[in-house]
Amino acid sequence: MGMRITILGTSGSAPTKDRMMPGVVLTYDGSTMLFDCGEGSQMQMMKYGINFSKISAIFISHAHGDHIIGLAGLVRTMAMNRRSADLDIFVPRGYEGIVKTLISFDKALMTYRINIHGVGSGVVYEGKEFNIRAFHLNHTIPSCGYVFREADRRRFIVEKAKKLGIKGAMHSELQGKGWIKVGRRRITLQSVTTVQKGKSFVYATDTRPSRRTVAAARNADLLIHESSYSESEKALARDRKHSTAAEAAAVAKAAKVRRLVLIHISARYSSVGSLEKEARSVFMNSEVARDGEVIVL
Repeated sequence: MGMRITILGTSGSAPTKDRMMPGVVLTYDGSTMLFDCGEGSQMQMMKYGINFSKISAIFISHAHGDHIIGLAGLVRTMAMNRRSADLDIFVPRGYEGIVKTLISFDKALMTYRINIHGVGSGVVYEGKEFNIRAFHLNHTIPSCGYVFREADRRRFIVEKAKKLGIKGAMHSELQGKGWIKVGRRRITLQSVTTVQKGKSFVYATDTRPSRRTVAAARNADLLIHESSYSESEKALARDRKHSTAAEAAAVAKAAKVRRLVLIHISARYSSVGSLEKEARSVFMNSEVARDGEVIVL
């Protein structure tokens, strides 16, 4: 089952001619989920081939306008397309009312139920083979990061199973019972399988570098982390509770993630080369995201 992540927007606070407002789409085994919904998110989804009618859940990091304003237009378009399935929206606890006000201006058009969930930390959403957990970030208002974690799977060691005479329906019997008898030999599931660790993706914006993020992202396949400023603006980052590229890279390094992708770039930077260079000086496998970039895990 492939995990496909599409970056809708990489700018922070205000758009630029090249970068739109924050938004990331995750598709996995038929499920489509949206992380943040900045202004223009539905246009970006149309541009990059995302069917937003299939979105089952939206995870909002915090209630600042650049992360939620796109919700108003998106839920309205879903209704105009005659959506009937429920939509779940997750937002830091205490800010449910802001989201409700934002999306309820056009009640007459609603063709489906919208469930708004206030979240703190812990598992907030579960699918057939995955779950999504929230954790606290360090920003000027209550904010949450999110961890998508795929379930671990057992895979047969084909040659070993074959050598022991396991074939056909015996595989499913072994999976169901946990053991099987072949001749006089009792064979356990553990002896002929290996555990394939599920993949994980972490979304963390807006925030100062945080030990909570390091813990949440431990050994993750992908960390998407904000990088509002360069090191020359470190004092501003600290004051506004954002991160520099190098600080985000330090989080990735401490967490031992496989890959770091930087978003939420301040509109003051017309070129992102210096930010990428700063991040790579700390953690080599770093990059600044581009709008429309697709990452397959």
